[in-house]
Amino acid sequence: MRPVLAGLAVVLAVLFWIPTAAVATSGHYLPVAGDQFAYAETITVTNGQGNYTGYSENSHYSGSMSITAVAPNETAAATYRASGTYQNSLGADYPWSESGSFTFSATSFHYVTGTDNQTGYVNPYVWFYMNNTLPRGASFALLNTEMTVVGTAVPFPMASSSTGYVATIFAEGNGSYLRSDSYGTFTATYNWKTYFDPGTGYIVGYVYTETDSNSAGDGFTYTDTLSDTGTSFALSPVAAPPAPTTSGPASLPGPLIAVGLGVVLVVAVVAILIAVRRRRARPVLPRHPTSPAPHTMPTYAPPPPLNLTPRDQPPVQQVVVREVVKVPCAYCGTLIDSTATRCPSCGAART
Repeated sequence: MRPVLAGLAVVLAVLFWIPTAAVATSGHYLPVAGDQFAYAETITVTNGQGNYTGYSENSHYSGSMSITAVAPNETAAATYRASGTYQNSLGADYPWSESGSFTFSATSFHYVTGTDNQTGYVNPYVWFYMNNTLPRGASFALLNTEMTVVGTAVPFPMASSSTGYVATIFAEGNGSYLRSDSYGTFTATYNWKTYFDPGTGYIVGYVYTETDSNSAGDGFTYTDTLSDTGTSFALSPVAAPPAPTTSGPASLPGPLIAVGLGVVLVVAVVAILIAVRRRRARPVLPRHPTSPAPHTMPTYAPPPPLNLTPRDQPPVQQVVVREVVKVPCAYCGTLIDSTATRCPSCGAART
């Protein structure tokens, strides 16, 4: 009987050890086939300065991502789709769409084979999925940006929620890089606020804000916002965040208010005059970049060339027109070329 009891003990030990090892390996929510989310995204370029004064871009996209399979080594296969429209203040306006597939590791959070059109990165982390067990203050990475968990139950606005808000893990990251593309060469600094579902670790929304500037005074603000419009997993409604409390400013005497308004008016007029003068003097704007800037997600294909610069225009063909002077014939009055020796009408010699 002892060998039998020993065998049962080994079997029981194995049965109880396997789940423990699985938890220790992953610990967080692992994707399963059928997980999916849909989102709406808006990308804008505003606050143009210098060469970009008065220029703007506006793009609206709808997209989705679906998990199609998960391998035993916790590598997930996924598909993505996105479509929308691009517009700018120079008159460009056209639709765009893309789709594809890729794989990623649910344990290392890296892309494994392909990406959802993420370019310009070296071995990037996924942007749409995180370890949902990380505590406040913990660090992790999205694409190539280091993020810090700020809160684990932060309200995020969502129209489909019964309260108008859902609970999320809020993480934030900051960074900078050198932009060098068709926009020009700029020092870019950015802030990335991200919100994830506490139950699964999938993205719920984000706000990415980038400021680009150079020594010549040119620059702009690039903003990318995303919010889920539907999920296969249940989001948790939560009460709206408390309204900020502000104390009213101390009242100022009437004369001081008048002086302050006058100063503001003068400054505004001067600023408008400077902006108008700079806009008249600025060169033609460069075209939209031929490749997406780093640290933005998802990335999209570039718009077609706008042919804005003189070197992009076809060469101008020059045609020289020679003028010939005509004089009347002395015999019949017919107008003949001044270089002719005889009149083509009467045949008389030109004298």
